Amino acid sequence: MKKNIGIVIVLALVIVMAGTYIKREIDASNAIPEKSKGYEVTLGEEVGLQKGQIAPDFTLMNIHGEEVTLSDLRGKRVVLNFWATWCPPCEAEMPHMQKYYDKYAKKDNVEIIGVNLTYEKENVERVKKFLESYKITFPILLEPVWSVSKQYEIITIPTTFMIDTEGKVQKQIVGPLDVDSLRENVKSLN
Repeated sequence: MKKNIGIVIVLALVIVMAGTYIKREIDASNAIPEKSKGYEVTLGEEVGLQKGQIAPDFTLMNIHGEEVTLSDLRGKRVVLNFWATWCPPCEAEMPHMQKYYDKYAKKDNVEIIGVNLTYEKENVERVKKFLESYKITFPILLEPVWSVSKQYEIITIPTTFMIDTEGKVQKQIVGPLDVDSLRENVKSLN
């Protein structure tokens, strides 16, 4: 009798262990991979160009052929600058942007993104020569068709948007900026 009770207890333990193992395997096979899991979307906040609205997202290629997406920069302050090589105020502004980038970008947690309006009067070689002549190292994106500038309602260049760490537009500045005005505007962002 004791032997039968012992066998029943051992069998029960084996069944519980097997059941636990099988359940764990089923759960693991039904698990969603971490990089595929859903992510929270901010509700109730509008996308737009007004102060406090989420900056319209876009993806463009940089001068090196790599994709850059604005929303990937959340957590950093972003200086989003629309410009062209044929624009004298843009040309005057570029050395100031580079000087700010070299001196303060890391310290101020800033990324400067220059969107070159290549859809009109530009070609990539001309843009590359311009960047080399001014030793520009911050990311320059190419807009081959009128899309992002239309989305951002660009009429005058240079136009610069100051975007905070949450991806919200805080300022729109029309006209060139120098190092001091860049620093002052960036410091006002969260």
